[in-house]
Amino acid sequence: MAVSSRLPSQPAARGLLRHTPPRILPVERAPRRLALGVRAVSGSPGPGGSPVPRRSPPPADAAAVTPTSAPSSAASAIDFLTLCHRLKTTKRKGWINHSIKGPESIADHMYRMALMALIAGDLPAVDRERCIKIAIVHDIAEAIVGDITPSDGIPKAEKSRREQAALDEMCEVLGGGPIADEIKELWEEYENNSSIEANLVKDFDKVEMILQALEYEKEHGKVLDEFFLSTAGKFQTEIGKSWAAEVNARRKEGCGKQK
Repeated sequence: MAVSSRLPSQPAARGLLRHTPPRILPVERAPRRLALGVRAVSGSPGPGGSPVPRRSPPPADAAAVTPTSAPSSAASAIDFLTLCHRLKTTKRKGWINHSIKGPESIADHMYRMALMALIAGDLPAVDRERCIKIAIVHDIAEAIVGDITPSDGIPKAEKSRREQAALDEMCEVLGGGPIADEIKELWEEYENNSSIEANLVKDFDKVEMILQALEYEKEHGKVLDEFFLSTAGKFQTEIGKSWAAEVNARRKEGCGKQK
């Protein structure tokens, strides 16, 4: 009451109250203390030296919180991987046709090809990581169409059409997106033999096959000339030619010892 009785008699004070914003110190200090705390946590100020705003604290059960898109993404991934399980259980038909007991699966074949790309070392103008990726996906469509071999009598164009359709179906199961697009790109690059990486992986495909043939000859006492004859003179890269020559040399050496 004492303050209000003095204010009317002091016009200057009324002007000051109209034009000067009130200083509410308790409210101003609180954000400043909070900002200092944020700066200490973040370690870096924002633009103009101002502290970075504090994020809202996570809920107590943050570990149990799942992004809205996660369930569908996880479901697509597991559906895709379940489909790829067939690569582990489908045996390579070339060995079945030669009565090999317990032959390798499609996944076995692709795995050792990926290892070949891994240990090939640094090669000029070759993206080794891309070679590994191509090796992993080059036969992936066989999870649906199976291992189609020349003995099946299916034209190459029809084989490619079936595998392309199967690949598209698998990428739909995966849910599309950039990873599915990359798988398609890698597969088509191999199919079309359109890069130095594809050239190299195609050589690895043949080297892995004749190396497996050599191993089966030793294990089962068979002669598997067909696989060596079908690949002779078809290697495109120096490392492919070198590794194939080594496999053939070991085969000849083994044949000499058997005699």
